[in-house]
Amino acid sequence: MNSVAYIIYLLLTYFITVHVGLRFYRNGRIYILGLLDGNEELTDFINKLLLVGYYLLNLGYAALMINLWQNITSWLQLFESVFIMTGRIMLTLALIHFFNMLVIYLIRKRQQISLHSKK
Repeated sequence: MNSVAYIIYLLLTYFITVHVGLRFYRNGRIYILGLLDGNEELTDFINKLLLVGYYLLNLGYAALMINLWQNITSWLQLFESVFIMTGRIMLTLALIHFFNMLVIYLIRKRQQISLHSKK
């Protein structure tokens, strides 16, 4: 039964990771563009690099989480395990996102302080 759980879990994780990653990619471009003073070429490069890193980190983490699974003997355990592991991935994604937003906020704030001190 563990094989069935792994397949369901990896499919769910793949879908969530790709869906969220594409949203971050599309919507995050404006923030990176603002940090780089409108340099579109560099913004697109960094945005693609962040997307690839995001995919690698999350899909690798999902694959490593399979090691934590106990032996599954019933359908109830299967669904419980899949939901718990998927929840862990979603919490990890949220933490990474909030950390990234904090970094962007701090960089922006530093730029604003730098601009005001030059005036």
